[in-house]
Amino acid sequence: MLTVEECKKVVKPRLSEARWKHSQNVSKEAVRLAKKYGADPQKAEIAGLLHDVMKDTAPEEQLQMMQRFGIILTNIELAAPKLWHAMSGAAFLERELGVRDADILNAIRYHTTARDGMSLLERVVYIADFTSAERDYDGVEQMREAVDISLETAMEEGLVFTIQDLSSLRSPIHPDTFRAYNEVIIQKKEK
Repeated sequence: MLTVEECKKVVKPRLSEARWKHSQNVSKEAVRLAKKYGADPQKAEIAGLLHDVMKDTAPEEQLQMMQRFGIILTNIELAAPKLWHAMSGAAFLERELGVRDADILNAIRYHTTARDGMSLLERVVYIADFTSAERDYDGVEQMREAVDISLETAMEEGLVFTIQDLSSLRSPIHPDTFRAYNEVIIQKKEK
C-alpha cells in the first residue's frame, strides 16, 4: 500500500491548487468519519487523498486510458464525463501505481455514483466528498448534520441530493446510484 507521503507526491502535481485542497479536506473528513464509524483511518486517509487523482486530467486522456485498460463504458457513462475520473482514477492507481487494496480502489471507483453493497470505507469516502470543509453548496449543512446522526442517514441524504440534482438538470443517473438508494431505503424500512 502507498504511504500517505507517496500519495501526496502522486496526487499534488496532477491537481489544481483548489482540487488539491479539496482532496486534503476529503482525506481529513474521511479520517474523522472512519474513526467515528469504525472504518480503517489509514485507508480512509489514503482513499481521500487519491479519490480525485484524475479529476483535472482531460476527458479525452481519461477516455483513452480507460480504453487502454479495457474498461467498456455504458451509454450512461459515455453521456456523463463527470463520472470518468472515478473510473479512470481507480484504474490508474491499480494499473499504473500498483495499488492492490480492493477497498481503497472501490472507494475511489464509486465515490461519484455510490453502489449497492458499499463497504464501510466506500461509504465514508462517498460522504466525506460531500461534506469536506470547503464545500458550500445549498444543503451542505444538512449533509453535515446528517453525517453526525448516522452514516446511513448521510448516505440517504447524499443519494437523494444526487438524484434530485441530476434529474433537475435532465442529466442521466447511473444505475448504481439508484441501486444504492434503493438499498439504503429498504434497509431503513427493515429497521
